[in-house]
Amino acid sequence: MRIPAHSVCTAIRDDIVSGVFERGSRLTEEQLARRYGVSRVPVREALRTLESEGFVLTRRHAGAHVAEPTEQEAADLLDMRALLEPLGAARAAQRRTDAHLKVLCGLVRLGQERARRGQGEDLRSLGGWFHETLAQASGSPPLTALLTQLRHKIAWMYAVEQPERPVEAWAEHGAIVDAVARGDAERARALTALHAERSMSLHRLKRPERGRVRVSQHVVNTTSARN
Repeated sequence: MRIPAHSVCTAIRDDIVSGVFERGSRLTEEQLARRYGVSRVPVREALRTLESEGFVLTRRHAGAHVAEPTEQEAADLLDMRALLEPLGAARAAQRRTDAHLKVLCGLVRLGQERARRGQGEDLRSLGGWFHETLAQASGSPPLTALLTQLRHKIAWMYAVEQPERPVEAWAEHGAIVDAVARGDAERARALTALHAERSMSLHRLKRPERGRVRVSQHVVNTTSARN
């Protein structure tokens, strides 16, 4: 079975984001091919993609390594998201489909319910799905791709605390969806900008631990693999 490079890329990226491969650690084609049970060809392609995304750095005479972003680069990620998420919300107000709106409304209902019950771990996942769906509703594949990449990098660089008042946070989500539903692009933009600004204080920069690659076997998604 031939495993597509994008599946290998996703597996490596997930392991970088979760800290299985620490910042600065070396990544060899042999090591990765053995870890994911694939040939070196999709690994090579995946490393090129990850280098273009900023997760991997290829050093002359030293091969591929996990990148080591500076604190300033990490701060820039939050600033970039604060600029792009409001744009995505404004576009969503103009271009969203009924299907997008249905999913967004469903996520807000679930989020508000879980917030009232104090189910923090559920809220973390629901928040990610909410922002992913809002980006998709923008109807702009390039913008969606940028926001997705930013979310991956922010998860890599930051630990995110739960807000002290999760019910209020999900009320903000509900207000954004209401503006999107009414096609009010400027209100959707303004509400999302305020939400992004408030969420910045919840981000704590991760301090990478030096040492070794943690042992955990990542299962590569073979759904789209071809014989």
